[in-house]
Amino acid sequence: MITRIQRKLMYRPLREKVKRNDRLLISGEIKDVLVPTDDGLRLHGWHSVAHEGPQDRPLCLFFPGNSGHRGCRVRDLELFNRLGCDALLVDYRGYGENPGSPCEPTIAADAHAIWRYVIEKLHTPSDRIIILGNSLGGGVATRLVMELCEQGTPPAGLVLRGTFSSMTDAAKAHYPWLPVQRFLVDRYPSIERVPHITCPIMLIHGSLDRVLPIEQGRRLFEAAPARSASGIEKRFVELPHAGHNDMVHIAAEEMAEALGEFIWTIFPEDRIAASDTPESMS
Repeated sequence: MITRIQRKLMYRPLREKVKRNDRLLISGEIKDVLVPTDDGLRLHGWHSVAHEGPQDRPLCLFFPGNSGHRGCRVRDLELFNRLGCDALLVDYRGYGENPGSPCEPTIAADAHAIWRYVIEKLHTPSDRIIILGNSLGGGVATRLVMELCEQGTPPAGLVLRGTFSSMTDAAKAHYPWLPVQRFLVDRYPSIERVPHITCPIMLIHGSLDRVLPIEQGRRLFEAAPARSASGIEKRFVELPHAGHNDMVHIAAEEMAEALGEFIWTIFPEDRIAASDTPESMS
């Protein structure tokens, strides 16, 4: 009973057939994908292919937050495409049309299935993939990248946006009177995992975030290695006017600039002319 209540509070999916909103996507083209999981499910997602960029352009593998479904994240796909990157967003199990119920162990296994899909079906090499995690997706992305680094197949980089140091810390911030450390089931201990990541890392956080205060992002950043194995320094981007759910609306220009600089630092040969950087995501 306790586990079921926790997960009902933690995961807040929209369960419905997801319709494309191509009107918001002007820099790419959305293609439907179905990703098979290890336990026999098929997860619906979108592969957003950029109109511009090199033929072997990087791919941004995006793990979103805990609410809604992929139909709520077209603006994120547009941002990635305008920077000359393809993008893949696959809904968690239990979200949109997807069967199943979300929890940390199954989402972690599904993340590896999605990674394999990018490598084997989309034919994108691991060193051309940037993994991004927003909010809850930051915990998903951090675990996946740590495990990939341990396996010797790290991605090109990791971007964490408006995420927590751990789900335990996030729960304590909202329910300080409860013994969450004793009873929390899905813990997403990113602060214990991020020190083991060897690829370049960037964190983005809104100063006005009341859901996951910026102090949690700073703690996670401090725990990350100072430099990647390739020598690229970690970076922290603070968005002074943004909160938790409005970053892609309030701070689109700042996010595009930060993400572009991060990507171009990793792939200097792919640097796009400044005139191609989006002036507005509205």
